[in-house]
Amino acid sequence: MKAIRRFTVRPVLPEPLQPLSDLARNLRWSWHIETRELFESVDPAGWRAADGDPVRLLGAVSAARLAELASDRPFLERLAAAAGDLDAYLHGERWYQERDGDGAELPAAIGYFSPEFGVTAALPQYSGGLGILAGDHLKAASDLGVPLVAVGLLYRHGYFRQSLSRDGWQQEQYPVLDPNELPLTLLREEDGTPAHVVLTLPGRRTLRARVWQARVGRVPLLMLDSDVEENGPGERDVTDRLYGGGSEHRLLQEMLLGIGGVRAVRTYCRLTGHPAPEVFHTNEGHAGFLGLERIRELADTGVGFEAALEAVRAGTVFTTHTPVPAGIDRFDRGLVARHFGDDGELPGVDAERVLGLGMETYQGGDPNVFNMAVMGLRLAQRANGVSTLHGAVSREMFAGLWPGFDPAEVPIISVTNGVHAPTWVAPEITRLGARRLGAARTDDALSVDGSPRWDAAAEIPDGELWGVRKALREQLVADVRKRLHASWRLRGAEAAELGWIDGVLDPDVLTIGFARRVPSYKRLTLMLRDRDRLRALLLHPERPVQIVVAGKAHPADDGGKRLVQELVRFADDPRVRHRIVFLPDYGMGMARTLYPGCDVWLNNPLRPLEACGTSGMKAALNGCLNLSVLDGWWDEWFEPDFGWAIPTADGAADEKRRDELEANALYELIEDRVAPRFYDRDGGGLPDRWIEMVRRTLVALGPKVLAGRMVREYVERLYAPAARAHRAMDADTATELAAWKYRTRTLWPYVSVDHVEAVSAAAAGGTAELGSTLSLRVRVALGELRPDDVEVQAVAGRVGADDSIADAETFPLKPAGGPNGVPDGEGRWVYEGPLALDRTGPYGYTVRVLPAHPLLATSADLGLVTLPTETTGEGAGVLMR
Repeated sequence: MKAIRRFTVRPVLPEPLQPLSDLARNLRWSWHIETRELFESVDPAGWRAADGDPVRLLGAVSAARLAELASDRPFLERLAAAAGDLDAYLHGERWYQERDGDGAELPAAIGYFSPEFGVTAALPQYSGGLGILAGDHLKAASDLGVPLVAVGLLYRHGYFRQSLSRDGWQQEQYPVLDPNELPLTLLREEDGTPAHVVLTLPGRRTLRARVWQARVGRVPLLMLDSDVEENGPGERDVTDRLYGGGSEHRLLQEMLLGIGGVRAVRTYCRLTGHPAPEVFHTNEGHAGFLGLERIRELADTGVGFEAALEAVRAGTVFTTHTPVPAGIDRFDRGLVARHFGDDGELPGVDAERVLGLGMETYQGGDPNVFNMAVMGLRLAQRANGVSTLHGAVSREMFAGLWPGFDPAEVPIISVTNGVHAPTWVAPEITRLGARRLGAARTDDALSVDGSPRWDAAAEIPDGELWGVRKALREQLVADVRKRLHASWRLRGAEAAELGWIDGVLDPDVLTIGFARRVPSYKRLTLMLRDRDRLRALLLHPERPVQIVVAGKAHPADDGGKRLVQELVRFADDPRVRHRIVFLPDYGMGMARTLYPGCDVWLNNPLRPLEACGTSGMKAALNGCLNLSVLDGWWDEWFEPDFGWAIPTADGAADEKRRDELEANALYELIEDRVAPRFYDRDGGGLPDRWIEMVRRTLVALGPKVLAGRMVREYVERLYAPAARAHRAMDADTATELAAWKYRTRTLWPYVSVDHVEAVSAAAAGGTAELGSTLSLRVRVALGELRPDDVEVQAVAGRVGADDSIADAETFPLKPAGGPNGVPDGEGRWVYEGPLALDRTGPYGYTVRVLPAHPLLATSADLGLVTLPTETTGEGAGVLMR
């Protein structure tokens, strides 16, 4: 029989144990070793049964055990210490407060919006890298004292749980999550009723959502939940599952996240007194509608749309995470139009203006679709990719939004992702460093970029470091066998059939890990390209290799599911199943043993389609060496001390040929370099050269890949400038800037470069000497614009056979006749300036005119530029020797 109603019965903690509730409700326990150990001591068996979730643990512990603990003095002393430590963590000054006190003018608060958050397995609201990155961002922000207010959705089914059929086909299950059984509390009004946000839908319908709170250290995470009785059946299901449903379902999710999320933040700040965010950070395009809600807020105060747009842009940061257009949400123009305007949301905002923000009006775009990333970029004054290479890819991908500019000048910078060390570093590694330092709180130190604690690995004896690595490998082997046994039982096998699992993997064998989502570009099955060669690697008599694979395909991606099945069927072969395994249901719980337990982390995407790829970072923090294509973060930080780079065949036009070439390169690396180094032992039986690579990975690479480093970059390069721009953009200033932009765009067609001449005493016959200077004189027509409306630049650099300028540098030219210039008799303005010839070889220059205003973040902001025509003056280049 099934229950007709479900509810949660909470335990009543004895008064001395009340601090346990506060400790359980703040997710800092998920990265604080001492707090986790305290909960484990409450009931070790119950802790394991609860999968390390203290809320579930406290809901199941017996009253007798609670009474026993309430009179256990040593336990109460540990509890008091943990509670005191949490209080000091939450209220003490940290890096951000120190920087702000030094006059950095940092924002009072930052709103951080993301469709998913991977904070802990106990709060399953993530599918992959985007969510894990968002969770690590919150944790590092908390450690640094950055005042984030995070916003997401509460998915009642979370992301799917993965299992396998007997023949290896992926199966999905969507367990129902009860918020009352999660580490969450409802946001309530002052009278105790649940706080709500409300959206207006077409046909006089409404979408209501409650707001649940998770505490991620110092950071509140607000999660909107549409499963409320006041909603109709369709509206109740808006937050049913992550990345599920059709186009309208996804659109409603993203409207609730963006528009409802801003309203939730306003409600939270009203009820708690938390400072209102000065900066809003849109983590991928899914949350882009937050900008529209902020425009509506200003419109309600009488600010015009264009002025409100400028004010909103000034304080908005947008991060793009995808290197492929297919990864971006795009909606039919008509669908979006139905949900905005007088019969939908934002009635004070013209629907056509909403559509204009997301339309693909650039060459090659589709004007009939609404692109969420395009809207995110148009609503943000500052944008970034998530690795140096991804920034370059993003500038190419979105260059159409800035016509006339080279991709290198597209205003998208790079902040390379990082990972939260206290979450992902195995306790054994943390304690190994702590013993060298006598540190009591290594978790905080590991979360801050450049901490000298990373240097502790340099002093660890080889035998001790290798002993820990072997212990971690042993833990992985035990965990793999347990998970593999459970997987086969779900696949229909009887216990009597599974005795072979006791011999799966060997803690003394070189162990390679590969775990990630399963889109085609990540190439899960590249290792299967030559199966005979792979079997030979796995079964080598002297230098065997074993591989642990995990990953989920999207439920709607049958191609990805076929890749999973192909890998599973190979791993099921009795000849190799003791050397290669596929573990279903990859998630944060599995990752805790997988990353530390592997010797090598494999990553073989199609370059340059991996935006960042943070799983290899987590492995590296545990002394695991990377074996990867030069893509994402590995492209900028690879050194031979840290691992190996898989050669790529980017020039191969045929995809199958490319896969064949790169698979062969992978096999050769493992055969000739990776395995021999692992098994090359000194007289004491230690792989000394391998251990040195492990040590260098920890000491030199470790500090680079930290989320603390990443968040500090966001603060200094994006949040602080955005806060300053926001403060400068009051209603009058925003109105003036909007009017100036409108006037400039209207008058720009009348701007031209009429004549360019260059004089060099050293130039002769089309050549010039290194170190000489060209004197440029440029005549431009500005129409009704004035010199202070524009900037005139020379752009110079090496030129190719087609005269395109590479590695360009810009040199400002100044008006002749004084700061404001004087027009000649024909109404033209003359600009002059020197051009230093500091490079040898084919060299060229051009000139251009750009809009200029003190409040523009970049000269490319308006996407306007005027270049010389073919009939303009001398404009040519010079050849240097």
